[in-house]
Amino acid sequence: MNKPKVMHSAILLLALSCLSFIAFAQREALKQKLQAKLDSLCIEGKFPGLNAGIVLPDNAVIAIASGVADSARHIPMTPDAWMMQGSVGKTYCSAIAMQLIKEGKFNLDDKISKYLGHYVWFNRLPNAQDITIKMLMNHTSGIMRYEFKDAFTKDLSANPGKVWKPEEELAYVFDEKALFKAGEGWDYADTNYIVLAMIIEQVTGKKYYDLLHERILKPLHLTQTLPSDKRTLKGLVQGYAGKDNPFGGKSEVIADNGEFIINPQFEWTGGGIYSTSKDLAIWCKLLYEGKAFDPSMLPTMEEGVPAKMLGPNTNYGLGVIIHQSQKYGTFIGHSGFFPGYMTEMYYFPQYKMAFAVQTNSSDFKNLKMSVLHVLAELAKTTYELQNMHN
Repeated sequence: MNKPKVMHSAILLLALSCLSFIAFAQREALKQKLQAKLDSLCIEGKFPGLNAGIVLPDNAVIAIASGVADSARHIPMTPDAWMMQGSVGKTYCSAIAMQLIKEGKFNLDDKISKYLGHYVWFNRLPNAQDITIKMLMNHTSGIMRYEFKDAFTKDLSANPGKVWKPEEELAYVFDEKALFKAGEGWDYADTNYIVLAMIIEQVTGKKYYDLLHERILKPLHLTQTLPSDKRTLKGLVQGYAGKDNPFGGKSEVIADNGEFIINPQFEWTGGGIYSTSKDLAIWCKLLYEGKAFDPSMLPTMEEGVPAKMLGPNTNYGLGVIIHQSQKYGTFIGHSGFFPGYMTEMYYFPQYKMAFAVQTNSSDFKNLKMSVLHVLAELAKTTYELQNMHN
């Protein structure tokens, strides 16, 4: 009586096994093609090393690496190597802010004076009384960068062990004339996200990195992502910043004793995170598919203002760069720089694929292509092969 049912189940299991095997074989073929592409780009671009993480529409993850993690010691780059994300770290801070907005802790249109106006230094910030939280998040506040000011880079290099307080960093822009009236221009500055995090800590009563762990890293199982909050960062591969590096004065950013030549802790919410490219790609897909905060808030995050400094057809939202491409449509994410490292992380909504590419070099003078070009080439290869199998 049950034989037809048993046979039907066996046939179904066999069919599913065949489909699973085909999907696996296709994924392995794609991985081989991507590896060959990354190897050629690594050589052509004269990168010491490259890492890439790709998350496909079905959430399958591909992690590949090319080149070397340490050129002096001839240590090959591997997919589990950790690198600094640089400004890509702003995406986590923005996600936490979106959570807090949904919870009613603050509003995008709130003036920052509501939260920070009691500090004796507050009115020394450019545009202090007119800035809103939204202006911090989309870089329309008129506050300039502190991180590239000569006085700051000299002090940072001269005091590599110093643990920086946010107000000490803000002091480098105190009493400066604003770049433009609040809300009437665009200029990128880590300073905006330092101020934002001070507000986040005030309304929650918790330290930012504790919030990062509790609200993002732990619930989303991002086990290969950590704060870059001290000079010795376990797993971080050697980075090369070039001989003209103003952040510490040396090309190799990790000394023989394993310490960074400056204290990465200063970056905080201007970036402040290091990871593997695989974990970064996973974060990218989770973030832009609405898994990091209420998905109804994604349109608000992705409502951008023109950011011509970042290239043609480019806008900046709330911690997100929005590119328009004739071939691939809109793609969203963020770029990152930290002395010795560069990162690109982008999601292609039309194809439901996420890409993260990192290199252990910020030696712009000697690199022959951008990391964004590497990401675009990997995206092109992935799309063409995926399309061929569908």
